[in-house]
Amino acid sequence: MWMIPFLICFPFVVSILMYTIRVNKIRNIITYISAGIIMAVVGLFAVQWIAGGCREMELYYHTHIIDMIMLAAVWLLMFLVTYLSFKHKRKIISLLSIIPTLMITYLELYGPQQAEIAHVHVDRLSVLMCIIIGIIGSLIVIYSVGYMHGYHHHHTEFQDRRYYFFMLLFVFLGAMFGFVLSDSLLWIDLFWEMTSICSFLLIGYTKTEEAIANSFRALWMNLLGGAALVVAICYAGYTTGNLSLSNLVELGALGDAKAVIPVTLIAVAALTKAAQMPFSKWLMGAMVAPTPSSALLHSATMVKAGIYILFRLAPAMSGTTTGLLISFIGGFTFFAASIMAIAQTDGKKVLALSTISNLGLMVACAGVGTAETLWAGIFLMLFHAISKSLLFQNTGATENALHSRDIEDMHGLIYRLPRLGAFMFIGIAGMFLAPFGMLISKWSALKASVDESNILLVLFIVFGSATTMFYWTKWMSKLISYTDTEIKVKDITKKDELLSLMIHAVLMIALCLLFPVLSTVYIEPLLVEVFGTSTAVLPMGVLLLLIAIVVFIFFVPLTAFRYATSIKVRQIVSYMNGINVGNNKEFVDSMGENKHLFMTNWYFAHTFGQRKLMRPCIWITSAWLVVMLCIIIGGAL
Repeated sequence: MWMIPFLICFPFVVSILMYTIRVNKIRNIITYISAGIIMAVVGLFAVQWIAGGCREMELYYHTHIIDMIMLAAVWLLMFLVTYLSFKHKRKIISLLSIIPTLMITYLELYGPQQAEIAHVHVDRLSVLMCIIIGIIGSLIVIYSVGYMHGYHHHHTEFQDRRYYFFMLLFVFLGAMFGFVLSDSLLWIDLFWEMTSICSFLLIGYTKTEEAIANSFRALWMNLLGGAALVVAICYAGYTTGNLSLSNLVELGALGDAKAVIPVTLIAVAALTKAAQMPFSKWLMGAMVAPTPSSALLHSATMVKAGIYILFRLAPAMSGTTTGLLISFIGGFTFFAASIMAIAQTDGKKVLALSTISNLGLMVACAGVGTAETLWAGIFLMLFHAISKSLLFQNTGATENALHSRDIEDMHGLIYRLPRLGAFMFIGIAGMFLAPFGMLISKWSALKASVDESNILLVLFIVFGSATTMFYWTKWMSKLISYTDTEIKVKDITKKDELLSLMIHAVLMIALCLLFPVLSTVYIEPLLVEVFGTSTAVLPMGVLLLLIAIVVFIFFVPLTAFRYATSIKVRQIVSYMNGINVGNNKEFVDSMGENKHLFMTNWYFAHTFGQRKLMRPCIWITSAWLVVMLCIIIGGAL
């Protein structure tokens, strides 16, 4: 199929144009056209594949020349990492690129003869990932055009390098298409490194001291995962003579001892991409990057690469010590990150910690490795991709209007900035309210954990879900709370930003309405592909009842939106145990003193703050990781 190489190669070609064209208007036009082409080709690819019977396809067996080109690309990435590491006096990090590159090179050129394999594998999971990357990723690129114009208008202290920024965005998309469509572990390794380096460069975009420090933290953590991946590839190459991911999963599912070490190492590598503890801090540091970078890293691309690999490995981890290792780290991360999110007032930090938390639940689902938990994990991934992309973009647009992304400054946002307030309400609803994917998927994961008698994971899901509701409810209540409508805020959101936000909101509502159909038509057959069997998680009657609830829940922001735009809100002055002065912001107390009144959420910053909890959480997960790796590798050897 011509569309597969096109989806991988076309973004790379566009990235060259992005870098060479320095006229913003011309580059913007090319960006719109290119993003539209990517979405159209992804749609055509999905339609043709479905029309062909949704059959699994294995393609591109003889690729010797392409393999050599990719090996050369690995060396170019190594030289880039080495140069930047020496330039910024972080030389030791370069070893995490140099050593794995030498190992892969030796395996390819001088290692044992490998079995002839298909380098591309197309099935329901890879097609689903292509749709997420192509639609959500392209919308983020479109949103970036307007956002970056305003960003450099307000942040004149930063060098305007939009040509460089858009180049990285398209490279990222191409690498992600290659990653999810590849079955060759050698190809996966190249695209893994490309996403790691692109995220490193995006995080360091502003070139500030903080940005550079955070970018190198992201680099060494992801390169560490890449090193684990390379060790797994080399081990599999020498012991099995087969570098196919599908073959490795099959061996693991059959209980072959040769697959234990590579499956475990690849799963641990995926933890770094998915920003699980003890590797979570790189994703928090990514907040220094412009909002489109955050949206791309947190929703459609970077973190989903780790989740995708773990979903692939799920059958090989089911009922194993490796599965126990992964499910504990995922469950613990889900619980710990949700607690830390309670203490945040910065909207982007709440989104970052909630991303880490929700990814933890997906990781836990993959670690348990049953059809039921994978059903939950896939829906979590779908809802998270759309909701989190919508929320990150909306938070960036809100910050441009309010000059703040503090949740407390968003009081009554749905009245002050009705469009952005309504979009934000929809995004938050999609993250945690019934019948939305987060709540249903958590329930499914909880039921599966009970069935598996995984007591620790049950506790993590129960208490993590409670704390998740705590921080989302605080934010949502701020949006719809009444505020003084005399305080006018100008909505400066540009048309391309609004277009992306609107499409995201429509996709969110459509997914809520259609997820019973999607479950029956697509996800359950996907589970049959992976496990050979499928389990109906929720009866159709329950799913239809939940759809009815959707209409009621979305009635709230739509009504508030109409109320804010067409009817003048009448302020009702409340009695405050003193002399009213005509508004709800101040009063005169019994001693004749003027008192200022304000309402704020309680954030428990000194109890659940990131500074207090992150370090002990990292130590706990690090100890668990080391001990379990010693047990697994020692047992396998």
